[in-house]
Amino acid sequence: MTDTSIPRADESLDEETAAVATTDLEEEAAEAREKKAPAESDLFRQSEIAADYVEGLLDILDYDGDIDELVSGGRPVVEVVGGRLQNLVGQRGATLEALQELARLAVFRQTGTPSRLLLDVGGYRAARRKELAAVAKNAVEKVKEHGEPVRLDPMSAFERKCVHDVVNAMSGVESESEGVEPNRRIVVRPATD
Repeated sequence: MTDTSIPRADESLDEETAAVATTDLEEEAAEAREKKAPAESDLFRQSEIAADYVEGLLDILDYDGDIDELVSGGRPVVEVVGGRLQNLVGQRGATLEALQELARLAVFRQTGTPSRLLLDVGGYRAARRKELAAVAKNAVEKVKEHGEPVRLDPMSAFERKCVHDVVNAMSGVESESEGVEPNRRIVVRPATD
């Protein structure tokens, strides 16, 4: 008669069974990583879909702009360059954020997969990133000088990420986001380690 009982918790598995179980777990973890990180070709395809969508919007609005699709930092990127594009950015990038969400929806509609697409118009994001780096450094200086937390103005998710990246690269300080959209802001404070 064959023993088909399940080993109790205090019984040890033989080495072969343990090796197979470990290998299975490693394979499952590798498959999960592959599913989470889309291939670069998939990311480029997302940027192409979004670029087509943005090009259609530009045609409807009768705006001229050159559109570049690329993959940067593991995410699809669409850059629109040209004159007369400020209306597509809007006040503090609000229109740009809305266009980015529409482009992400266009990608989702065609692929069935949520996208982390980043849309930039007229180099706004690059310029804003520099401004935010200065804001972050200024806040860090104030925190180091006075030892008190500094609360920044509410920012978009893109802006908060830019500030967090700068603050996290500096020693002696830390940052966290607080509040609820659209009033979510960053607090920079002395590090607690």
